[in-house]
Amino acid sequence: METRDATSFSHNQPTDTQFRGEGLRDFFEYRDLGIASATNGRVIAQLVRAKNAPEDGTGWHVHEAEFHIVYMLKGWARFMYEDKETLVRAGDCVHQNPGIRHYLFDYSKDMEYLEVVGPADFKSVEVAGPCEVPAPNPWNR
Repeated sequence: METRDATSFSHNQPTDTQFRGEGLRDFFEYRDLGIASATNGRVIAQLVRAKNAPEDGTGWHVHEAEFHIVYMLKGWARFMYEDKETLVRAGDCVHQNPGIRHYLFDYSKDMEYLEVVGPADFKSVEVAGPCEVPAPNPWNR
């Protein structure tokens, strides 16, 4: 029988963890859902929400990850995936295949999404983009 690194049961309630400003992007807030700890770093699940209005966005990047999904819970976000503009609205789910170049450049004030990535300590690497990126819409419109 093959043995695997131990995982543990996890039940995270809304009051267990708070949104924090520490994370990949300083214009977002992140709430850890306890999955990285429960899976010994195999997977992270976190809520991500808008903190500040979009200015420059994320820039072109790729993630060094084996698996990455974004499930939009509230609001919307506009991404470039390679040379294709993609509007992701509440209820939409996106699988970001490994190595896909992307750029999140616009989002609503109420944007909030669930992000699930493996491994938990995935890296984000800046890359050259394949095309120009549209300007974001100011929130005061």
